[in-house]
Amino acid sequence: MTEQLRKSYHDELETIREMIVRMAGLVGETIPRGTEAFLAGDLATAQRIIEDDDAIDAMSVDLEERCYQVLALQQPMASDLRSITTALWMNAEIERSGDLMANIAQATRRVYGSSFGPQIRGLIAQMGEEAARLFRLAIDSYAEGNSGLAVALDDIDDRLDELHLDAIAAIFESNREQAFDLQVGVQLALVCRFYERVGDHAVNMGERVRYMVDGWLPEHSGALRARARANEPPTGDL
Repeated sequence: MTEQLRKSYHDELETIREMIVRMAGLVGETIPRGTEAFLAGDLATAQRIIEDDDAIDAMSVDLEERCYQVLALQQPMASDLRSITTALWMNAEIERSGDLMANIAQATRRVYGSSFGPQIRGLIAQMGEEAARLFRLAIDSYAEGNSGLAVALDDIDDRLDELHLDAIAAIFESNREQAFDLQVGVQLALVCRFYERVGDHAVNMGERVRYMVDGWLPEHSGALRARARANEPPTGDL
C-alpha cells in the first residue's frame, strides 16, 4: 500500500512538471506569433492571442491548485518541496509572460494603420526573437534540471536589454522627426518594454530552476551580506 501511495505521489509530481512544460509551450508559441502579427498589423491573429490567453490563465489556476493539494496532502520534504515551490513560481512567471504577449496583441490594434520605419521594425523583430529564445532556454533548463543553463540566462538576457535601449532611442529619434504621433510612440515603447519584461521573467525562471536543483536563490547572497554587516564592529571616532 505504501509503495502504491509513493508511486501515486511521484506520478503527481511528474504531472505538475508536464503541466508547466505544456503551459510554457503555449506561451512560447505566442511570442513569434505576436511579433509577426504586430509587424504585419494582423488583427485576426492578435485577437486570437488575446482570447487564447484565457486558456493559459485557466491552466495556471489548475496548476496552482494542484500544487497546493500536493503540499497539503503529501507534505513533501527536501528536494520534492523545492520542486513544488519552484513549480508555483514558474507558473506565475509563465502566466505573466502570456499576459505580456496579450498586451502586445492589444497594442497591435492600437497602432493599426500607423507606419514606422525599418529601423524600429527591425529592432522589434530582433527583440521578439531574443525574447522567444530566452523563454525557450528557461523552459529547457527546467525540463532538463540544468542548473548551468539556468545560471547563464542572466548573461544571455544582456542582448535583449541592449536591443531595448536601442529601440527606445530609435523611437525618440523618430518622434523628433515627427515620423508618427506621440500615442504611436508610446505604444511602441510599451511593446519594447513588454519584450524586455518577458526576458526578465525568463531570468527569474532560471533563478528558480537553480533553487530547485541546487537549493540556491539570489536572495541568499543578500541575506549573507546583511548578516555580515550586522556583525561588523561600529566605525567612527570615539
